[in-house]
Amino acid sequence: MSHKRIPKRRAAMAAGGVMALGAAAVLLPNANASQDGDTSDDVAAAPRTLKAADASDLAERLAGLLGDAFAGSYYDAGERRLVVNVVPGDDNQVVVEAKKAGAEVREVDNSMGELRAGARTLESEATIPGTSWAIDPRTNKLLVTADTTVTGADWERLESTVESLGPGMAAIKKSEGTFKTFASGGDAVFGGGARCSLGFNVTTGDGSPAFLTAGHCGVAEDRWSDAQGGQPIATVDQAVFPGAGDFALVTYDDPATEAPSEVDLGDQTVRISGAADAAVGQRVFRMGSTTGLADGQVLGLDATVNYPEGTVTGLIQTDVCAEPGDSGGSLFTQDGLATGLTSGGSGDCAVGGETFFQPVTTALEAVGATLGGEAAGADDRAGGAETGGGEAVGGGDESDGGYGGAGDGGAGDAGDGTGFGGADGSGPTG
Repeated sequence: MSHKRIPKRRAAMAAGGVMALGAAAVLLPNANASQDGDTSDDVAAAPRTLKAADASDLAERLAGLLGDAFAGSYYDAGERRLVVNVVPGDDNQVVVEAKKAGAEVREVDNSMGELRAGARTLESEATIPGTSWAIDPRTNKLLVTADTTVTGADWERLESTVESLGPGMAAIKKSEGTFKTFASGGDAVFGGGARCSLGFNVTTGDGSPAFLTAGHCGVAEDRWSDAQGGQPIATVDQAVFPGAGDFALVTYDDPATEAPSEVDLGDQTVRISGAADAAVGQRVFRMGSTTGLADGQVLGLDATVNYPEGTVTGLIQTDVCAEPGDSGGSLFTQDGLATGLTSGGSGDCAVGGETFFQPVTTALEAVGATLGGEAAGADDRAGGAETGGGEAVGGGDESDGGYGGAGDGGAGDAGDGTGFGGADGSGPTG
């Protein structure tokens, strides 16, 4: 007999996503603004106003256009512009084309090839537990971080390796916490003694319902339940950790299980419209079973983290807080796109710290799955925005507005914009 499995705490088992009320049009009133109506060279060369997701797509196209001249890009959330780094060369035409495409172009010294070579040097010379590095296009350097366990000879080794890269190639900083995975605590999905958060419901290649979570959760336990001590409802199909990622595909045991592409923020359900790569400078939101909803900014891409259990590559580095039990939880954007799965980091939601996420696009490709359920269409999202109450739901832009907080009772305001909480502006209680 088929049934619909919706756990007692829907935030734990509903797929991570965004904007069931579909307030993208309200929260981002100028998101689709462009330089329409005038095709002169001056207007075509002016940086376009873009949503973060559109900026990510443009960055991918320009990376191919610029070739070796491309040195990374980032999203200026305040100006809503894509900033593209280029290494000056003899061919100025590619820069002209990048400007015509709508990007703000900035000349820098370090090419992507040089930055990646620096990362390979760090990997070979300074793979020390408690360290991480990622490419930061805003500074055009490698962002190297060491947690509190890196001391003495290890610290000297790390400093020496960074210095060997040459001036202007890397910046090193100390973290106040300790890098660790977040697979404990919480009340989301349970596997033996481990407790994690579900990230996104998906559909496997053969059409079966499943979900994505952190790989370190998947290697810890094979069977998972939606209640502590309850009967298992899903079985790990694939898991990667440590190594080239931190993700797991867990298949529901009942093939009739409905796996909606949504996440519960506590007092309302929000959906996603797809998956997208993260962009440096982009504002993102994380939902986890321990701390609820939190937000922050993407700091770096293609991050390498040296956990005590081993090295993990290809992650997203952010300043979004997380705590034990949030592992596997969903990272998403304000305009409805799934971007990551919570891996680990340092600190907590009291003092902050660095948190790393597995890119969703990479995980989906690796396991051969697609996002599950039916995403809300444009009409659905617009209707939700209207029923939610314009001013109460949105009002801010992508850099200012946001969802109401969770875990602390959720004041509706986030930054300068009105939070995405209930109709009264209040947020979920986590």
